[in-house]
Amino acid sequence: MHCPFCGHEETKVNDSRLAGEGRQIRRRRECLKCGERFTTFETAELLMPLVVKGDRGREAFDEGKLRAGMEKALEKRPVPREQIDEAVSRIVHRVRGLGDREVSSRAIGELVMEELRHLDEVAYVRFASVYRHFEDVEAFHEEIERLRRARVLAPAPARGESPRGRRRDARRAVNRDQLPLLPAEPAANDAEPAANDAEPAANDAEPAANDAEPGEGGKK
Repeated sequence: MHCPFCGHEETKVNDSRLAGEGRQIRRRRECLKCGERFTTFETAELLMPLVVKGDRGREAFDEGKLRAGMEKALEKRPVPREQIDEAVSRIVHRVRGLGDREVSSRAIGELVMEELRHLDEVAYVRFASVYRHFEDVEAFHEEIERLRRARVLAPAPARGESPRGRRRDARRAVNRDQLPLLPAEPAANDAEPAANDAEPAANDAEPAANDAEPGEGGKK
């Protein structure tokens, strides 16, 4: 492969490893002339289905267009590049695995939203607002409520693991590196300690009132 920096014809591979959940090979190359290093990805060239758009027009499946849309939604979000690459690879693999000659753009959009929901909730809502044509604040609110309900649904606990611990770990995983887009519902029990703490204060006031009685009697 020619060097993309100086155009020299000879480069060497310094490192090779699997990427994209085993569907790609990532290679680190070095130019033998200028010494610059760069990364290449090797993938199997398979026939992808045509994409049927909303106006019934058809176009070739474009992985670059898919990636650009996801990166736009994830702009300035704390999501590593590797996770984006893996998500794109999963979508391409699932589209190819459909075995159809054509696939609707809506079906691809749903796959993108599913991946974004797991990557970053803010990016998910960004993409959904355009994909589903949100027209008012109420539409955003309904989508956020769907995400909140999805948080409550915890996976089945593993053998030997308590359901409460599994739910706590799942909630921590979802909330990691997320903006407070979905504030947690205030727990009703959280208010009880405050109420109970106020009772000793009220009881403490009674001795003070009783202590004041002799003084008042002396004044009379």
